[in-house]
Amino acid sequence: MPPVNEETIASATKPGADAVRIPDDALIIVPVRNTVLFPGTVAPITVTQPKSIAAAQQALREQRPIGIVLQRNADVEDPGPDDLNRICTIANIVRYITAPDETHHIICQGVQRARVLDFLPGTPFLAARVLHIPEPTTTSPEIEARFLNLQRQAVEAIQLLPQAPPELVAAFQSTTSPAALADLAASYMDIKIQEKQEILETIDLSLRMEKVSRYLAERLEVLRLTNEIGQKTRAAFDDRQREAILREQMATIQRQLGEGDGKAQEVAELNAAIAKAQMPAEAESQVRKELRRYERMPESAAESGMVRSYLDWLVELPWSLPDEKPIDIAQARRILDEDHFGLEKIKTRIIEYLAVRKLAPHGKAPILCFVGPPGVGKTSLGQSIARAMDRPFIRVSLGGVHDEAEIRGHRRTYIGALPGNIIQAIKKAGSRNCVMMLDEIDKMGRGIQGDPSAAMLEVLDPEQNATFRDNYLAVPFDLSRVVFIATANMLDTVPGPLLDRMEIISLPGYTADEKLEIAQRYLVRRQLEANGLTPEQAEIDVDALKLIIKGYTREAGVRSLEREIGKALRYAAVQIAEGSSNRVIIASKDITSILGQPRFEGEIALRTSIPGVATGLAWTPVGGDILFIEASRIPGRGALILTGQLGDVMRESAQAALTLVKSRVSQLGIEPSIFEKSDIHVHVPAGATPKDGPSAGVAMFTALSSLLTNRTVRNDTAMTGEISLRGLVLPVGGIKEKVVAAAAAGLTRVMLPARNRRDFDEIPKGARDQLEFIWLEHVDDAIAQALEAPQQSKTAAVT
Repeated sequence: MPPVNEETIASATKPGADAVRIPDDALIIVPVRNTVLFPGTVAPITVTQPKSIAAAQQALREQRPIGIVLQRNADVEDPGPDDLNRICTIANIVRYITAPDETHHIICQGVQRARVLDFLPGTPFLAARVLHIPEPTTTSPEIEARFLNLQRQAVEAIQLLPQAPPELVAAFQSTTSPAALADLAASYMDIKIQEKQEILETIDLSLRMEKVSRYLAERLEVLRLTNEIGQKTRAAFDDRQREAILREQMATIQRQLGEGDGKAQEVAELNAAIAKAQMPAEAESQVRKELRRYERMPESAAESGMVRSYLDWLVELPWSLPDEKPIDIAQARRILDEDHFGLEKIKTRIIEYLAVRKLAPHGKAPILCFVGPPGVGKTSLGQSIARAMDRPFIRVSLGGVHDEAEIRGHRRTYIGALPGNIIQAIKKAGSRNCVMMLDEIDKMGRGIQGDPSAAMLEVLDPEQNATFRDNYLAVPFDLSRVVFIATANMLDTVPGPLLDRMEIISLPGYTADEKLEIAQRYLVRRQLEANGLTPEQAEIDVDALKLIIKGYTREAGVRSLEREIGKALRYAAVQIAEGSSNRVIIASKDITSILGQPRFEGEIALRTSIPGVATGLAWTPVGGDILFIEASRIPGRGALILTGQLGDVMRESAQAALTLVKSRVSQLGIEPSIFEKSDIHVHVPAGATPKDGPSAGVAMFTALSSLLTNRTVRNDTAMTGEISLRGLVLPVGGIKEKVVAAAAAGLTRVMLPARNRRDFDEIPKGARDQLEFIWLEHVDDAIAQALEAPQQSKTAAVT
């Protein structure tokens, strides 16, 4: 072995390394992945595995040879004896290098072939006993002839290279040993690593030289053809055309190597895919027409990639209808009950929908549209329907879509054209009978590129979507078996024709009791898993959940509630991770220190028993809410002052309410001169929030009547309803959401228009049980039910 200086040994030896004794008749083995070292050649080898690094350092420390063995599978990170080939190369380490990036490299010189007999057990790295294989020394005319032919081939191949190193030519010309020449040629040849290992394992010299000569002849043919084509075309084409010529060269080389015509093979694969896709006649005719165009088109053509992309889209779409499993109604009911608490009417409608689909699987089913505030479970209901039907679920977000092409796709003439979101979702789902959730359908917008809601008309019409035509595909695609389910927060922005194609199912907000049940059944468990906790490690008691619901969240859904529960459980996770506690129970007394002071006060605390204050009910896109109408009288000339960022309709309601009060001065016992000597100021708190609508008419009339009669409004009562100048109470919308908000605020009585009795069944049972309902036909009913007895002590001051 060549001498190695002390610095090299020191650099490869870590301080404090344990001495390992390897028997003298054993060989230290270093596995490699993509390198075959031949005897007589020098090659750098990078060692990455800790065992290989230790093996190389041990061999360098003891100045002994190593065995370079190729892995059978390059993906194995820590190879064992079964992962290695049995023929290896004994090599000396010429130099050991540690790079600045802490990678280790060894430069090895191959010495001799060897066969691994058995591996030694109990060593920190691989070591084995080997059988040395001497090189054949016999000569014959056949070997001599093969030697001269191989030498000529090697020199010619080197000279055909663009930049042939003269030293390599000299090395081949000066070699006199047939075995050394074969190994040297194999080491420099550009062939597969397994082919090099095959040459290494060929012990018979004549057979080895024949293999090397055959591989070298193939490479020579490629090099000659490449040089010939390059010489003919180099002068005729500039840099922009060179890429196309290289592609032609590649195709020619592939044909010369017997690998077949790539384009023909590609067309054959596409033909097989078309036959397998089971397309309708019109689509199959179109795709075969495009395939014939593509077959005649040169690969260098600019349109080739576009046509190939179009063919890929057509063959990958799920044209055929898969076998549909019968719908199990009992299982569907169980899935809905597992995934959602409450929502009994919604579940009943879904069960009815599934029952009809089971009895009439090929009928035209309605398009369901779940409407409700955020966080009430609209999207998860769609997922539950998909589970119940055992179909793939795919979600298409329509929020912010303002381009008609995002629904129908772009025509293929545009660069980068793609199908629309509907076809893309079908391909992603991989099934033509999937459940497709059209999320946030109310948030589509109209832009200069068109109106996407108009494009949705064809998608959601059961009479038309069987022949839906995407601009990119340009052939009909049957959407009639897709189960479309839409979601929206509000319907005001949904165009009427699109709304007409859907069956609206409204989801109300949850009451406090329902939120508590949802938190106990779903949210706590989900957040425990999200934060890496188990029920045995952390728990939130019922009183703490009630406090979070009441003091830290104010929403129709449960998303904010889940976030607050997550914050509380992260507090427990810190204690568990630090080891300061094995089990954490979060009680109501701990919530303030974990989540801070409550963000919301009880609405009852905000109400005061003074004349001129009434509690109204409002509808918002995120659920119902309560609002206060405050009226005050100041000296003036009979003006009406309105504040609180009120809209035009709400301002008109205040004026109508004041006119109605003036028309009843004798009935209410009000001095008429009050209106000439006083200004009336009506204010609706939360002045930063815009408010509008006619439904505060009853509350405004009640507040004004309370102010001018000096009778307080019951602080447990809220009201809603539009009023007319005749004193009639007219129906309003959003009754369900408003009543839920009243129940959540701790009220016990609500006054509603009598003509809204039809909405009573839509109110959740929890809210119905908690509240007393008073139905108003006339504003006189509101005065009788809402105002308390006159405050005699203040009458003189008022009048």
